[in-house]
Amino acid sequence: MSELQEEPKQDRTGVELFAGAGGLAMAVHGAGFRPLLFNEFAPRACQTLEANGAKLRGDEERIPEPGEPWPLVAGDVQDLDMGYLLGRVDVLAGGPPCQPFSLGGIAKGDEDKRNMFPQMFKAMRQIRPKAVICENVVGLLRPSFKPYLDYILREMEMPFELRDPNTAWQKHDENLIDARRKAASDPSERYKVVMTRVNAADYGVPQIRHRIIIVAFREDLGVDIDQFEEDVLPQYSEEALYRSMLDDSYWERHDVDPRVRARAMARIPKDVPLDSDGSKPWRTFRDAIAGIDENEGKPLPKIPWDRLDRREYRAGGFTDHIGWPDARIYKGHTPNELDRPAKTVKAGVHGVPGGESVMLTDDLETPGGTTYRHRYMTVRETARVMTFPDDWKLEGPRGEKMRQLGNAVPVKLGAVFADAVAKALDRAPGRRP
Repeated sequence: MSELQEEPKQDRTGVELFAGAGGLAMAVHGAGFRPLLFNEFAPRACQTLEANGAKLRGDEERIPEPGEPWPLVAGDVQDLDMGYLLGRVDVLAGGPPCQPFSLGGIAKGDEDKRNMFPQMFKAMRQIRPKAVICENVVGLLRPSFKPYLDYILREMEMPFELRDPNTAWQKHDENLIDARRKAASDPSERYKVVMTRVNAADYGVPQIRHRIIIVAFREDLGVDIDQFEEDVLPQYSEEALYRSMLDDSYWERHDVDPRVRARAMARIPKDVPLDSDGSKPWRTFRDAIAGIDENEGKPLPKIPWDRLDRREYRAGGFTDHIGWPDARIYKGHTPNELDRPAKTVKAGVHGVPGGESVMLTDDLETPGGTTYRHRYMTVRETARVMTFPDDWKLEGPRGEKMRQLGNAVPVKLGAVFADAVAKALDRAPGRRP
């Protein structure tokens, strides 16, 4: 059963904007927040959410009872009124479209019409959530965007300091800086904001994925920010992966050709500390294919080389595990290697951006040769490196499924932060409805 169809252990509540394929939604729900509302603009992503338990809300503004399908509003968030949820929401979550700030995009930033951060601020004013979780790309840390990122953090801290629509954000930022010098007349209208730069691999995701996570707690709750920051410290490391290869514990999990093993071992730096620092080994692409977390003990079958034919191939009963032809490697697009975390899954123009979706296999081009064969990753393999459970359905053609995955938050990464938010709210001395 899909995770969002299961009832949380206690009745915390959540709202998700820019829900996409549901990665962050699964994480937030898994932490015990019952969905009161979801919003998504892309039609295919809406179909994915419906396939996993969502039901279109319609025009009726009502609070769903526990056990009811979680309501989905499909359409432009700018047209969404959430005032009826005021005081009913524990956590507001979402990843505003990252293309305005992405290193791989046009990078117009604040001038880009796709910049949806203002909609997060509007939602904070309308529903006054206890906490906010917001994910975005590290492109916001670029020098050209850093002033706007600082402004985002200040506006998230003081969302009720309204911006005149005819005022440039720079002027409003000056107003926010002035407002910060004064104590708030109503602490529930201000937030304590924490920004964390993350690599998803450091949180148990078998993928190198650099992002920023912004979390805000309503000031009147008195959340212990230091404890929260400790709760979201990384627990996995590259050095621990190398140590697991050197002490054979990694290889004991995987039966591979000695030449493949030697290839991976040759890339281990000579100065790797042998003493453990308590961190867990990075998970690799090979780990993901073998099965981790919800998919543990469910290895994906190999794709036969004569089945790279775009046809449904359900070896072992896995959906979306379909061979795709014409993969190639070219300059600037190196393939994924099995004994490393996968490269960043990207949405891409057509869902298959160059080498980012290509993988080297353990099969040699010719017997006794030195060149290994490569192919495109399947959608199911891609979903696994995004830590989606196998029973989560993805709708649309291959390119759309890959796009949804590339735009998603890895479930495992989101879970670390959602769980920490839940704990912080439970411990908060000022917690209240």
